[in-house]
Parts: sequence; C-alpha cells; structure tokens
Amino acid sequence: MVRGAARQPRTGPASRTTGLAEKPHRRRKSRTEFALKEAMSTGGMEDDIPQGERKTVTDFCYLLDKSKQLFNGLRDLPQYGQKQWQSYFGRTFDVYTKLWKFQQQHRQVLDNRYGLKRWQIGEIASKIGQLYYHYYLRTSETSYLNEAFSFYSAIRQRSYYSQVNKEDRPELVVKKLRYYARFIVVCLLLNKMDVVKDLVKELSDEIEDYTHRFNTEDQVEWNLVLQEVAAFVEADPVMVLNDDNTLVILSNRLSETGAPLLEQGMIVGQLTLADALIIGNCNNQVKFSELTIDMFRMLQALEREPMNLASQMSKPGLQETTEKPARRENPHKYLLYKPTFSQLYTFLAASFKELPANSVLLIYLSATGVFPSGRSDSEGPYDFGGVLTNSNRDIINGDGIHKRNQSYKEMHCLHPGDLYPFTRKPLFIIVDSSNSVAYKNFTNLFGQPLVCLLSPTAYPKALQDQSQRGSLFTFFLNNPLMAFLFVSGLSSMRKGLWDKCHDYLRKINRDIAQLLTHSRSIDQAFLQFFGDEFLRLLLTRFIFCSATMRMHKIFRQETRNYPESYPQLPRDETVENPHLQKHILELASMLDVRNVFLETTLDDY
Repeated sequence: MVRGAARQPRTGPASRTTGLAEKPHRRRKSRTEFALKEAMSTGGMEDDIPQGERKTVTDFCYLLDKSKQLFNGLRDLPQYGQKQWQSYFGRTFDVYTKLWKFQQQHRQVLDNRYGLKRWQIGEIASKIGQLYYHYYLRTSETSYLNEAFSFYSAIRQRSYYSQVNKEDRPELVVKKLRYYARFIVVCLLLNKMDVVKDLVKELSDEIEDYTHRFNTEDQVEWNLVLQEVAAFVEADPVMVLNDDNTLVILSNRLSETGAPLLEQGMIVGQLTLADALIIGNCNNQVKFSELTIDMFRMLQALEREPMNLASQMSKPGLQETTEKPARRENPHKYLLYKPTFSQLYTFLAASFKELPANSVLLIYLSATGVFPSGRSDSEGPYDFGGVLTNSNRDIINGDGIHKRNQSYKEMHCLHPGDLYPFTRKPLFIIVDSSNSVAYKNFTNLFGQPLVCLLSPTAYPKALQDQSQRGSLFTFFLNNPLMAFLFVSGLSSMRKGLWDKCHDYLRKINRDIAQLLTHSRSIDQAFLQFFGDEFLRLLLTRFIFCSATMRMHKIFRQETRNYPESYPQLPRDETVENPHLQKHILELASMLDVRNVFLETTLDDY
C-alpha cells in the first residue's frame, strides 16, 4: 500500500533501459557470465556443453538479471501522478513476459544445464503476480487483481515452493511466507474468503515450521501477521448463511443494479468521479498490510465488480497494460495509510493537478479527531481542529487529541482550511472522525460544487466497543443493509431473507434519489454530483444511514449520534421525510426488529 511519497527515479541502467534489443551494459554482462559459470561449472564439464544449450542458459541468465533490475527499479518510481510510471511498467511486463515464456520453452535445458529449481520458477511467477497487484494499485482497475490471483494460484496449485523447506536456507522460507501474505491480500480484495481461510491455515503451519527449524527472531512479527488477517476476516459483525449454514460471501463493489438509475426528467450534473484519496489514520483499528478496515470498505465502495482479462499464463497481458482503455471503469485511487501532512499534501496536489475537466476529486478521511483546547476570538477554518496526520512517532493514544497550548495550532492535523486551495475544482469530502464536525465550517470560496459528508462524532455506548472493527458510518456507506442489521441487534440471517431485504433496499434507494432530485430547497451541489454512479450511491446511502439513526431509539439520545453534511440537507425533504421513514419501518418489520425504532419521530431539537 502507498505509505507516502516515493523517491524520484534514479538515473541508472534500470531507468534508462528501453528494451531487450539493446547491447547489454558491461557490468551486467559480466554478472550474467558469472551466473552462467556458476550454473554450468559441474565438475569442470562446462566445455562439453553444446553451443546452442550454452546460449539458452546465457539468454536465460540475462533475462533473469534484467527482470530483477527492472523490478527493483519500480520502487524508485514516484507513487503519485499517473503518467511517469506507465512506460517503465510496460518494459518490466515485457521482460517478464519473455522470461516466463523462455523458461517454459527451454525447461529441459535449463533443468539439466542451469539447475533450474521449482522455487525459482515460483519466484518468477510471484514477481509477475506482484506486478499485476501493483498495476492494480496504480490504475484501480480490478481486472488486474484477477490476473495477480491467477499467477499466485498457479504457484500454489503447482507446488512451486514445496521443496523450499528441504533446503537449509531461511531466506528462501521467508520468500515463501511473503508470497502467502501477498496472496492473502489479493484474495481479501477479491472477497475470496474461502481461499483466505485455507491460506491462513497453510501460512500458520509454515510459520510454525520456520520458527521451529531456524529459531528466528522474527517469529513475533509473523504471528502478528496471522493475528491481523484473522481480525480482518472477522471484522464484519453480521453473517449471511445458506440453508446448510455455510457462509455466503458478499461483494460490496458496484454492480450493474447497484446504483439507482436516473429517471427521465431528473436534472443532475454531468461530473464524473475521477480521483479519490483514501486516508486511514485511526488508532487501534483492525488493519492488514497497511490497509485499515475502513480503507478496505471505502475502496470497495469506489470500484465496480472485476472482470477477467482472459489472458493465458504464458502471456501476462502486456497488451492490456500498455493500451489505454477507452473508458476508466473505476476512479483512480491513492491509498494512504497514516501519511504525514506533507505526504498527504503531495498526493493531494498531484491528484488536483491531473484532474480532468468536468471531474471530481474525492477525499475520504478516516482518522482520529484533533480538538481545539478552547474557543478562540476568531472562528476561522483553523480554529475548530480537524483530523490527525502522522507525526512519525507513535506517542498518541485515545480517540482524540486536545491541543494544550491555545496560542499554536496542532502541526499534525489536517484542518478544513488546509483543503480550501483544492475547492477550485469539484470536491467531494467524506470525514469519518470523532471531530468530523470541524468540516461543517467550510466556506465555498470559488463557487465550485462542494459537498462534505460527516460521520457522527459519538455513538451510543452499546456500540462504542465495536470501533476497532471499523466505523459504523463507513460501514453504512459500504454495506448499508449489513449495517442496518447490526444496529438492529442481528448477528446472522438466512440468504433468502437477505435477498428479499436487499431488493427492498434498492427500492428505498430509488425513492431517496427521487426525494433528492425533486427537492425544491436542496443545495445544487448535491445535484451536481448526482450524475456519477459512485457518488449517487454514496449520497443515497448517506441519507439512508442518517434517516436510520434518527429513527433508532438508542441514537435519539443526543444529536452527536447523527451524521451531518455541508451544505446542510433539507431534513424534512430527505433524512426526516415521512415517506422514507415509512420505508425504514417496513424494512425493520421484514426483519422483525421494528421495536428498536420509533414509530413517529420527535420534534427537532
């Protein structure tokens, strides 16, 4: 995952290379010849090897050396921006395509003359899987996750790493463990939970064997990996079960029937969500591989269901990666786990700079709140606190940071005023924090469409102990029906009833869309964003979430339990509309939980 800004590309052989046709650099050539001699010096018989087979081994060593250089160079590419890295990824895919095909076509010679081992083939396949995964991170196109999965699956099915444990080399076993960890991340992103459970069991056995054999110091770290993924898998508080009590695997990505359709006559804007920054900086929240559960849920809410590229194992799909798609299926995303302020601002500026015309930038903030110590004389965009950014030192605990010295602002805080420069273009902000209301104090200086969806700043005591498993607000934006079941006290349900309720929720979303577009007093900014499918779904889910909490008995204790927005929605026409309230009561009746909701709403506070 993207932690922060990367270094600029180095000016060395790896970044200057244009293809395999060029003449090898002397230093690289000598390294290849050294590898060749190492592989072929079996009892001084290398002079007896036929010239053709010698050339096969030489070419393989060169391709292998070249692929490693290009792969290592990927980490030096800037992690922000969408153009600088394209050609470099293309060259890297090209070399790995040739390397993969080469080892397939010349396997017997390489086995006999080079001593090619199965774990080495597995390492090549693992690198290709990593390439596809990182290409997904760069492009946000979920089809490349399927490609990564196919290569990782092949390693497991063909037992490429099976002989590693027989060699007395702990570094090879670590390669195997890292392969498992990467495979688990890809399976989590593809919602292949059945495969995840098998992989976790295998990884646990491998870690036990590794620590027993080598008595290593990193045992605690690997056990922590197991704990993290177990907590991640169990984060959803509600299970949907088949009739035989097997778990139903649900996907929360956008499907063809996901977002409510725009009906004829609906007047909405033509803006498109192009870029999204997904930022996670919550203390003590479940995470795996620099991806918190809130980040995981939000990134899935901003993706369509993946499609297969239908490429073969011998062709890692270079054609697909170099050809620019006619239409971007998903908005481009940056995943920032605990970024510093400077890192966050760097990525934000890069996104803002490259935002196409008639496009929207979305900023999602899941972070601990930073509160001012008292009320200042002037109440500007830097006087209400904000959300925490990383200070590069883990000294902060608890749900909120209170500034002690009132004469200075908190340095490690993203204030609403910090986002003002970026309101020059259409901006859609989601803040999930104990100080989300700081972003209620926005001022639209440039007249561009601007909406902030703000989480409750507190939850009823009965739900507070669930915060480690993710925020309830983000849960509603990701899977509103499951969140509805959770606040209603349900922990499991049958798939038949789930499907029935899900169909009814689609009807509720359609009606919410009509409420928004038919409202006479709604701020036009909401309608400007309503033309985009992802933003339309987020807005309807936000209203459903807000209406649910306003009707729920335990949420009615104080207004801090309610979501808010900037600009404010007309409550009587949206979140407190009698027609919508009737729908929520009907949904509760279907689930036999109507008793947890108020039949009639109270007067405004």
